[in-house]
Amino acid sequence: MFGITGHTRVFIRCGATDGRLGYEGLKAIIVYVIREDPMCRHLFIFCNASRNRIKIMWWDGSGFYIAAKRMRKGGFDFPRNEGAVSKMTLQQLDILLKGVDFTRPPNRR
Repeated sequence: MFGITGHTRVFIRCGATDGRLGYEGLKAIIVYVIREDPMCRHLFIFCNASRNRIKIMWWDGSGFYIAAKRMRKGGFDFPRNEGAVSKMTLQQLDILLKGVDFTRPPNRR
């Protein structure tokens, strides 16, 4: 439906991205920082400095989508290495979007 398949790759722009950016700003980051074609049908993930909002941008073949998620409490365990680019699987993205914190040990009672 959204053009996302099992072959879709996920690229993360590590560090903080200005949350006010729209299609053109995010597309420029994809081209000049991530160095990918924004119309390649892969997912591109961006996070704000507070690490409580994520934007996902992708091309479905006829236009761009931007999806956004804001955490009600807490934040995303998002890589902090400014300017770096990382990759993950769709399954890892699903875990990230659920707000799982990989840096803290589980709460044992």
